[in-house]
This record gives sequence, structure tokens and C-alpha cells, in this order.
Amino acid sequence: MTTPLDIYSFIGFIGTACIIGAYAYLTWVNEPNPFILHGTNLTGAALLTISLLVHTNWPSLVLEGFWAAIALFGLWKALQKRNAAQ
Repeated sequence: MTTPLDIYSFIGFIGTACIIGAYAYLTWVNEPNPFILHGTNLTGAALLTISLLVHTNWPSLVLEGFWAAIALFGLWKALQKRNAAQ
């Protein structure tokens, strides 16, 4: 592998940690907070996208676009549910 470990790689690693952390949170918590879950996934997707814009890997970049869209939809649903409850 010839890609250097630069600041963009470290940003990508933080994004990866966010997505793995969100999945672990979903698995370990009985009733996960959707704002934590989807917000962490969205943050991870955004950070990985920053990394992928510099170290382009098109399939991964497309995946992060879908990941972010799903997280945004989850946040939108959580906001609707919270507003309906109020």
C-alpha cells in the first residue's frame, strides 16, 4: 500500500471509529437513543467522506453517501417522533 498516513487518513480512522461505535451502541443498548445512533453514524460518514475526497475510492465514497442519507432519514424520523410526542 502506497497511501501515506496523513491527516486525512486519521480523519478517516476517526470516522470509522464513529460508525463502529454506533453499531456497538446499537447492539449493546436495549433502547438506543436514535439521535446518538444516527448522529454518530452521520458524523462517521462525513469524516470518512472527507478522507475519501482526498484518497478517492469511488465504491467507498458511494457507500458513505448512502450511509449519510440513511442517518439523515433516521434523524428526521426521530425528530418527527419527538415532535409528535410533545
